[in-house]
Amino acid sequence: MAPIYRTFKNDDEAVATIERLKGEIHEDNIYVITHDDDHTERVADRTDANTVGVSETGFGVSVKNIFRKKGDELRAKLEELDFSTTEAERLEEELDKGVTIITVQDPPSGLSI
Repeated sequence: MAPIYRTFKNDDEAVATIERLKGEIHEDNIYVITHDDDHTERVADRTDANTVGVSETGFGVSVKNIFRKKGDELRAKLEELDFSTTEAERLEEELDKGVTIITVQDPPSGLSI
């Protein structure tokens, strides 16, 4: 099943949503993505949510990401989370605006963020 997601402009709302989701699904399926790595880590640390790393992208993509521009890196990460190329491009544009994206991999039917 395709991943589901929601964008947030407020970290407290993102954190509250992650905490709610952890009561409904396994936390290994919840990911945080922002345009800034430090921001991503801060939100993930507050909630024990996942960030997109080597285990999700694989070693080859992770090495390539070192040399990519930030937008290219984010699109590659989103595609590794099973977003289509078109959707990854659209979401990367949202990340450019400063939003936080919470995504759920393999969501059960009927789950909403």
